[in-house]
Amino acid sequence: MKRIAVTGLTGQVVSSLIERAPRGVEMLALGRPRFDLSSRDMVLASLRSVRCDAIVNAAAYTQVDKAESEPDVAMRVNGAGAGFVAETAAELKVPLLHLSTDYVFDGTLDRPYREDDEPGPTGAYGRSKLEGEKQIAARCENSVILRTAWVYSPFGANFVKTMLRLGETRDEIGVVADQIGNPTNALDIADALLAIAERLVDDSDPRLRGVFHMTGRGEASWADMADAIFSAAERQGRTPVRVKRIRTADYPTPARRPANSRLDNAKLEASYGVALPKWRDSVNACVARLLPH
Repeated sequence: MKRIAVTGLTGQVVSSLIERAPRGVEMLALGRPRFDLSSRDMVLASLRSVRCDAIVNAAAYTQVDKAESEPDVAMRVNGAGAGFVAETAAELKVPLLHLSTDYVFDGTLDRPYREDDEPGPTGAYGRSKLEGEKQIAARCENSVILRTAWVYSPFGANFVKTMLRLGETRDEIGVVADQIGNPTNALDIADALLAIAERLVDDSDPRLRGVFHMTGRGEASWADMADAIFSAAERQGRTPVRVKRIRTADYPTPARRPANSRLDNAKLEASYGVALPKWRDSVNACVARLLPH
């Protein structure tokens, strides 16, 4: 495997893939203005021109709350756009790795979601990502749909960076404690994507295709994650910050968040031997990188 095309230019996963790509593997990042997921002609022309061995579809409309007021835009990018990428991957006969989300579920189960659980998105963002999954499955058999959740990293805007910024000026921060999920470092996602892509290029086994869950190991509430962030920051010399545990109802948002975002990763580990690190270890590493002594 020599070249991987990845949609997006500056997102957390794209930046992580560029950093983690091993020697000899070229990451070709495709983004605006020359690449726009909502334009079929642009998607086909760009991907045809790069002569890659695999495609990672990491670009997406990710503004969960804003999607409630512009659902057509989210659907055009996350639904139709994913279909355009799948169409091109099938034409080029290269494997496609597509990133999806926990938001395809309604969050009402009392256990981690498995790949065969029935999706039921409650908002425009989740509906658009589910449509993207359907487009991928219908148009490209040589594909893997990887659902992840609660993504953070040293790059871009994310929960870890927000907590560290707020912690500079506050000694107590209210954080939601009744939503549970799996914090996932984009650098860990990148490592897994590279391993999965290499396997897909070399192995045509249909059992390696389809839908898989891929998140950090272990579960947490947002408040638990904030506690871990501030503890790690304190070890780097930051002033202690207390976490005030609040309810989702105390922090209303336009889009409803799943109360249970936990994903079961057993299928990925059984099929690929890939398991992401424990979320606390990856949070600690991220904070240490962002706040060096």
